[in-house]
Amino acid sequence: LLGLSAALTAGMVLAGSAPGGTASNVMVYLAKGDTALSVAMTSVSTLLAPILTPLLVLWLAGEYLPVDAGGLFVSILQIVLVPVVLGVVLRLLFPRVIDRMLDALPLVSVAGITAVVVLVVSASAPTLLSIGALIVVAVVLHNSLGLAVGYGIGRACGLDVASRRAISVEVGMQNSGLAAALASVHFSPAAALPAAIFSVWHNVSGSLLASYWSRRSTGADHRQDSTVTRD
Repeated sequence: LLGLSAALTAGMVLAGSAPGGTASNVMVYLAKGDTALSVAMTSVSTLLAPILTPLLVLWLAGEYLPVDAGGLFVSILQIVLVPVVLGVVLRLLFPRVIDRMLDALPLVSVAGITAVVVLVVSASAPTLLSIGALIVVAVVLHNSLGLAVGYGIGRACGLDVASRRAISVEVGMQNSGLAAALASVHFSPAAALPAAIFSVWHNVSGSLLASYWSRRSTGADHRQDSTVTRD
């Protein structure tokens, strides 16, 4: 539709096929959504990512360029699941040390994502300068469609407003840092560019949406207030 190159198209597909990002849980909390559902969706999608992400990329992007599904599987295990398992083991073995480090870990995470974005953008500077506006439009449309479809699915299933908000954010926000790393290793720096822009735009759109929803009732608020009044 937008006439993107094969590499950029594959990058868009990879960004959309990545599991949910942890930032989505924060956005759902701020939006007065169902935080438990958000965390559950992020956890399940992350655990399934080694299988589903390579298959989705192979299916949707295989017609544009060669896809090494096996390589993607191994990389996701190395980038996502191995660190998670290692973190759990370290927490069990050294609980006091880990507790002292907890406050600094979010900063380490942010620094890591920022470093990935900077490296990807610098490596793809010529591509960004030539079609920067087009790829930004593609990312905004992709994100907006995901947010809208997620909310629509929740509504079609008859879920409450808080659950709809959680699903909307989970569908609209992916682990773009993982997508950028995978694209850089298995495709090209240009393929990682959509994920790098996603990592910035997701937080902008997510914050704006969370701010808007935080000022609107979920319906449960009214019922809770009515119950308190009757009591």
